[in-house]
Amino acid sequence: MLDAISNFFQRALAEPEQRENRAITLELATAALLCEVMRADYDQSDAERTALKQMLTTRYHLSESEVTELMALAEAEVDDAVDHYQFVSLIKQHYGYEQRCELVVLMWQLAWADGSLDPLEEHRIRRLADLLHVSHSDFIRSKLASQPSV
Repeated sequence: MLDAISNFFQRALAEPEQRENRAITLELATAALLCEVMRADYDQSDAERTALKQMLTTRYHLSESEVTELMALAEAEVDDAVDHYQFVSLIKQHYGYEQRCELVVLMWQLAWADGSLDPLEEHRIRRLADLLHVSHSDFIRSKLASQPSV
């Protein structure tokens, strides 16, 4: 089963323009990067999983079952991925700068979902923001805007 999922994802990334619905591929790549943030501190809390589910539902207008499937696929891909290139390259190719900044905001919101920001989560977001070519000033701006008010 995992091989079938992996083969599907690899085909979709290799030839996104040949898929009827490219958004599915972008959704999966986005979910995978968000999963990377969630996993950065080695503690995937229920609050973070709930926040991720809500983010994906809201951003992509998916049903409960679609979000559950998307999260399972994304987690499987992250488990098997050697690096972030396959996810980041697809997002850079199809998302404009503002959309990439919005994704960084989602990363910060996910990192804060459990009530605290772990240095490992911050490091992972910084690394992903760099790979997505989001400027340092927008990285900081999104961090400050995403902090929960005390």
